[in-house]
Parts: sequence; structure tokens; C-alpha cells
Amino acid sequence: MYPRVRVEGGGRGTVSQAGAVLLVETVRTSGLDTAISAAMAPWRKPRTVHDPGKILLDVALAVALGGDCLADVGMLRAEPDVFGPVASDPISRLVDPLAAAGPKTLTAIRSARAEVRSRVWELAGADSPAADGQVTVDIDGVLVLAHSEKQDATATWKKTFGHHPLVAFVDHGQAGSGEPVAALLRPGNAGSNTATDHIEATRLALAQLPRHLRRGRQTLIRTDSAGGTHAFLDWLSRPGRWLSYSVGMTITDALHEAVLKIPKTAWTPAYDAGGTERPGVWVAEITDMPDLSTWPKGMRLVVRKERPHPGAQLRFTDLDGLRLTCFATNTKGGQLADLELRHRRRARCEDRIRGARDTGLRNLPLHDTAQNRIWLEIVSLALDLLAWMPMLALTGATRRWEPKKLRLRLFSAAAQLVSTGRRRCLRFTARWPWTDEITRSIDLLNALPSPR
Repeated sequence: MYPRVRVEGGGRGTVSQAGAVLLVETVRTSGLDTAISAAMAPWRKPRTVHDPGKILLDVALAVALGGDCLADVGMLRAEPDVFGPVASDPISRLVDPLAAAGPKTLTAIRSARAEVRSRVWELAGADSPAADGQVTVDIDGVLVLAHSEKQDATATWKKTFGHHPLVAFVDHGQAGSGEPVAALLRPGNAGSNTATDHIEATRLALAQLPRHLRRGRQTLIRTDSAGGTHAFLDWLSRPGRWLSYSVGMTITDALHEAVLKIPKTAWTPAYDAGGTERPGVWVAEITDMPDLSTWPKGMRLVVRKERPHPGAQLRFTDLDGLRLTCFATNTKGGQLADLELRHRRRARCEDRIRGARDTGLRNLPLHDTAQNRIWLEIVSLALDLLAWMPMLALTGATRRWEPKKLRLRLFSAAAQLVSTGRRRCLRFTARWPWTDEITRSIDLLNALPSPR
């Protein structure tokens, strides 16, 4: 069924993972290399050979290419013509010193990422997630299992063992993916609806946005019902901040009683993902029914009822065989179906989490919590690159490719390294189905202005 070929080692002139040059060019075009190098300057010892910023970026590139531990940086070390010199021991050279510095290190890395993010969004122009002057941040928790004893690894609410980080992603909408703006490492027994953690994750996320988006109604914070707490909504609504929010709410007895009083004429059809009416789903507003005097001023409650999917188990609070959900928002006006559709699109955060699991978040490979915090920043850097490269260089449906598809179709492509006229050239085979996509993307990246 397959041709028989002879296999031997010792070949030269071929570069494995040559498609990763897309990520290397994204680093150069965005100015991430100089920003991270400057941020890591305090940790560079005299007469050191390897720049700490370069070491950090090398590990992030390895994670973006599918690595799940520090040793996987070896795939870059094997190709010095593309990735340059790569340090042999990232743990002792970088991770341990950075972990010992504590919050100072995290602040330095996050500040560099925020600086570069503003430039990338400026370069992206109409493809930027804030092109229309508005931006949406989704916050959600994720369980990371631990298969050995690690610091702060405890039993989780799902009867597993590990950690319970809280992450935030900027939503790129239907035309794109999303990029990480916060990753808060927490023990496995951390609560799902802890207001202080949601506030801290929101602070970290806002610090990653351009300054004009860090406060005001143009920034929307979305969470599931874990964020539906007094303290979190009060913080979002505090004068001087005035953020927009769309937050899931738990169906309490008071809300359930309010739903029972809704007249049939008050229910309006809900929309599906395409913006058309969806059969068997209705929405209604119940802001005036329960007592909301202790909640932030301007908060609205919208409830949704729908026929459950076949095999779904109903809950005690469901009504007449219809499943009930509720969310709170401070957006004024607008049709209820539009507001409900906007809130339901928070489910795209689950896609971002799936991509993060495929990019180093399936396991925290180090023992100490301080070390794993550095690992989370490395994962965030890798996810940034996997979001920025499509934003700047891919078009159409390819811009929505998730990390696994990017690796399979683009990054894994091999190429021949050719030296002509004192210049090195990567020559991709014409038989690879996505060679044209790779070369076109490189041309788009090279056409962008160099960082100042």
C-alpha cells in the first residue's frame, strides 16, 4: 500500500519545522524580541553568552510548536540557522532566577507583552480586536491536572487533583481567534466564584489593553455564573471605571419566582449564532421583578428558556420542562435577543482554553508554584504569538485555525536551506499543500514597518 524507502541519518541542508519561521518573523516584526530583552535585562549576568530574553522567547517558541516541557527547546537548538543559538539548560539559566524574583519578574514580562500588544493591534488595523473602538474580555477558570506531588496541587471541585488557574482572553470575534491577557495560578481547591480572584484577573487583563481601553463602556467583561457576585459587579461598576459587563447569574429562588410571573406575551424569540430566530428558545427581562436595590445601579437581568437537548438532565429550577439560564448586564437599550446572543458568544472562551491546553497548559511541568507562574507566562507568550501571527499574516478562514491545525499545516513544513549571494533562503517544496500560504504570509509580515 505504501512505497518502501531506505532510511538513514546524516542528511544536511534540510530544516525541520521550517514553517516556524512565521513565528520568528512575527517576533521580529512586532518588536517582541527587543521588548523582552529589555524587560529581562536585570537578570542578565556579566559576561553571559545567552540573553535571558532570548532564552524566554526560545522556550515560548518551543511551546507554540507543541512542546510541553522545557527540554523541548531542543527542537530549536537543532536548527541554529533559523532560530540562532539556543541555551542548553533553561531551568538553571533562567527559570530558577526568575522564579526567585517573584512578582518583579511577572510585572516585567507582562509590561513587555502589553507594550508589544499595542503595537500589534496598531499594525493589524481593521483586523485588530479593537478596530471598532470596543473590546471584549472573557474570563473563565480551567482545571490543570497534576500527576505528581506539586506545590499547591490539591483536590479540585471535580474530584480531580491539580490546580485551578483563572484565565482571560480577548475575543477576536467570528473572524479570528483570541489572545491571552491574564493567567492567575491558583490551588486546585480555589473557589469558582471567588470575587477577589475575578477582580485580580480583570486587573491583569485591563493592564494588557491599550490605555484608552482600560476603563469605560467600550470594554466588555464577560464571565459565566462564577462571576455573578456582589463584590465583582460592584467593582466593575465603580465610578471612574464604568466597565461594561455581561455576567451569568445563578437561578436563585427569588429569580425563579420572578420567572414564574412573566406573562407569555413578554417572551421574545432568541437568536442563533447567525442572528436569525431560533425555534424553541425565548428570552425576557425581569429587572423590575426581584429586589435589586443592593446590586449596582443600572444592572439588568435577562432570562432565557429553551427546550433541552435530547438526553439532557433537567434541574430543579427549570420551568415546565424548559431549561432556564440568566445573566446580568449594564448595557442600556438594545434588543434582548441581541444582548443574549452577545452573552452566549462567551462560549468562544472554551475554544481558547482548548487551544491553551494544546499549548502547554495541559500540565504544569515544574514543582514550585513560583516556577509554574513563570511557565504560565511562557504559555501566554506562546499563545500571543499564535494569535498575533494569524492577525498580521493570515486571511479568510485560515485566520481562525487553532494551534493544532497551524502546527500540522504550516509550522511542521520542512524546507531546504539554500545559501546564495551571501543570503540564506528557506525553499519549501511545491508539493506541500500550504506552501503558498506560508510564502504569502511571510511576504505580508515583511511588508509591515519595522519597530522603532
